[in-house]
Amino acid sequence: MTVTRVVVEADIRPTEDQDKVKQAILNFFDPDTIVVEGSDAHKRMVATAYSLKSLEKFRYLLRTERILDAARKVMRKGTRDNKIVFYIHKQAMFNGRISLVSGDHESPLGAIMITIEHPDPRKVIDWLAPPTVRGRPLFEIDRPPE
Repeated sequence: MTVTRVVVEADIRPTEDQDKVKQAILNFFDPDTIVVEGSDAHKRMVATAYSLKSLEKFRYLLRTERILDAARKVMRKGTRDNKIVFYIHKQAMFNGRISLVSGDHESPLGAIMITIEHPDPRKVIDWLAPPTVRGRPLFEIDRPPE
C-alpha cells in the first residue's frame, strides 16, 4: 500500500495574525486538516493532506513563477529516504509568490516547512518540477504519482 502524506508547518509568532498564516498556507496547499498546536507564546499551524493532489496549486505556481530548476534543486537536496523537506518564505507565500529559503533564518517571521512523504520521492519531484532546457520542461507528468 502506498502511503503519501504532505505536512505543511508554520510557526505563528505573537505579532502575527493567525488568519494570515493560514491564508499563506492555503495560497499553495489544499489540506485535509489544519490545526493550531501550542500556547499563545508558541503556536504552530500544521496542515496535513494524504494526497499529492493537495499540491496542485504549488505545482502551478512553480510554473508561473518560472522557478522549476531552483525548486527541483532544493527538493532534491532535501530528499532523505522517502521524504522531501524544503522551506518557503512565509511573507512571500502570503502574497501568492514562492520564494524558496534554506530555513527560518531567511524569513523574518519564520519559514513555512513542507514535508512530503512518498515511496518514490524522485517521481514526486519529476511531477512538481521536471528538469528543463532553456526554461522549458523536458516533459510533463499530468497526474501526481500514486
